[in-house]
Amino acid sequence: MRTDHTFASGGAGGLLLEDLDPAQLEAVTTEASPLCILAGAGSGKTRVLTRRIAHRVTTGSALPRHVLALTFTRRAAGELGRRLGALGVRDRVAAGTFHGIAYAQLRRRWADRDEWAPTLIDNKARLLVGLVPRRPGIEVQPVDLAVEIEWAKARLVTPETYEAAVAGSGRRPPLPPAVVSSVFTRYEEEKRRRRLVDFDDLVLLCAEALETDTEFAATQRWRFRHLFVDEFQDVNPAQLRLLEAWRGANHDLCVVGDPDQAIYAWNGADPTALTGFPQRFGGATVVHLDRTYRSSPQVVAVANAVLDGCRAPGAHHLRPTRQPGPLPTLMSYASDRDEAASVARAMRRQRGAGRPWSELAVLARTRAQLVLFEHALSAAAVPFRVRGTSTFLDRPEVRAVVADLGTRPAHTPLSICLTDLRVAAGPPEPASGRPPTAEAERRANLAELIRMLDEQLALDPAATVGGFLAWLTTALRGEPHADTDAVDLATFHSAKGLEWPVVFLAGLEAGLVPVGHAETPEARAEERRLLYVAVTRAASELHCSWAERRTFGARSMSRGPSPWLAVVEAAVAALAQGGPEVDWRRHLDDTRTRVRVANGPSGPRCGDRASPAVLTALRSWRAGAARAAGVPAFVVLHDSTLAAVAEACPGDHQELLALPGMGAVRAERYGNALLAVVATASA
Repeated sequence: MRTDHTFASGGAGGLLLEDLDPAQLEAVTTEASPLCILAGAGSGKTRVLTRRIAHRVTTGSALPRHVLALTFTRRAAGELGRRLGALGVRDRVAAGTFHGIAYAQLRRRWADRDEWAPTLIDNKARLLVGLVPRRPGIEVQPVDLAVEIEWAKARLVTPETYEAAVAGSGRRPPLPPAVVSSVFTRYEEEKRRRRLVDFDDLVLLCAEALETDTEFAATQRWRFRHLFVDEFQDVNPAQLRLLEAWRGANHDLCVVGDPDQAIYAWNGADPTALTGFPQRFGGATVVHLDRTYRSSPQVVAVANAVLDGCRAPGAHHLRPTRQPGPLPTLMSYASDRDEAASVARAMRRQRGAGRPWSELAVLARTRAQLVLFEHALSAAAVPFRVRGTSTFLDRPEVRAVVADLGTRPAHTPLSICLTDLRVAAGPPEPASGRPPTAEAERRANLAELIRMLDEQLALDPAATVGGFLAWLTTALRGEPHADTDAVDLATFHSAKGLEWPVVFLAGLEAGLVPVGHAETPEARAEERRLLYVAVTRAASELHCSWAERRTFGARSMSRGPSPWLAVVEAAVAALAQGGPEVDWRRHLDDTRTRVRVANGPSGPRCGDRASPAVLTALRSWRAGAARAAGVPAFVVLHDSTLAAVAEACPGDHQELLALPGMGAVRAERYGNALLAVVATASA
């Protein structure tokens, strides 16, 4: 992938426009405003955003002290600042999160007005403890209601409008909507009585102040005249209201985003702010970046197929620019442990071929799935780190919780152990631009452990403390490596914005991809976009896998493949026969039904007239080939394909290629051996 040049202060000029394709050049230099840049995965989104800011500063159309660049994480804000510094725009552009900028402005306003600033609470659950209704047989935790209130505030939903909003969204709250509305009302009253504000109030209070205080609004709009927003598909209605309040009558607004990477609607994000940008902001110009510089044509073809039929409005198919790479692979394993062990072996082979560990990654839908990979990589002496949770299980507060769980009877239901832990953890501190405090890190670590317990309970509602500890202990054997040359383990969500040359997508099973609680069409569409995000993290090689049995706590359950693996397999089959531009849909039915003969579904199945002697010989050969490769037998050749070979008894490669399910890759890999087996068995 191309990398940004670095420039000394004052040395940017025309160099800012070097190495840009025509669409990127238009996005950087156009004088249009408002401007919406729809940037597909790997199309240079951050490069274009930072160069546009630097270009405007260099040409004098924007003063750096009047620029506000908004992001959604402190890490992203730091990266924006680093890149702008490298482009010669140093220490003058304000870059931060919506919450962080809002809080800074509110504190200044309170100080200027000599007002008693309200206290910011960092844990809704503590305040909700005394407000949660107790009902026989129904156990609802304060944190569950805290999550519901956060969703409501992000969507500008008040206690009075909550019931109607839930009915219209199809959302399933932890208690009847009328009860949640009552708790919400009492929570807001308690905050007012004690002069408290929560994290979500910061955005709403700042927006209200800008809308009602003309002097405050004029000051802020004079200060920030040029607005830039990254990852605009992730904005929620409350943040959009604040953006509008900052903007006022100003049209100098530039947003960048990708509707196909909108994966946070469950948390209140509203991707229609991006897809409907031209309608919301009259006269807006839209620039499309659809050339990807990250992934090979083979990976891009799979990514496009995954989204086909549910692509977001305004989005375009990605167009690859890189040289061809290897075909993506699909594997199934007898168990989740076999899957993890095989991936570890594959990584050692990659290392043996000279590839650094840091170019390899394992991505899974949930954090819980990654624990087995921690153990398998440790056993194979493969260094690794878990994205966002490096050395997580060795942190004192986590070890203390694990030790406490160990004192409880093994049969104790896991669900009843969460109450105290939820209350003790609390949410992370609001973004402030300062390094996180030790207390904030402690709460964040406990929140991560709570997520692991929640995932375990979502997959196995009957999970016990003993089963959870047995499952968790495997992770304690591995010591994640903090050095730079280590394999990355990450969830699909935490991998967003990152990339690796080689990616293993693991646990692609029904109930996980899509996750079981995604029941509405909108939720399933978001899960499909999430898989697209995971696929597009791969630059050169993509390896997909699933397990036929998976262990949840002390229970082992049968699993089935993700329904979207059929699309992936069809895309790979199309690639094998004709290249990235071949229509994969014609392979989809074959993938789903494993091919019937031409006389229809009620006729004989392909292979019904196969020679028993040839079929026996082929099965024996396939078993040996599978053992040698360390893969299940059907990965070498599916039963229907094997039966077709035994029935046709091909005499050369041309006849072999004509058989259903064979394909050029399998014919090249196994053709000579198959023809030899057929010839010997037939004689």
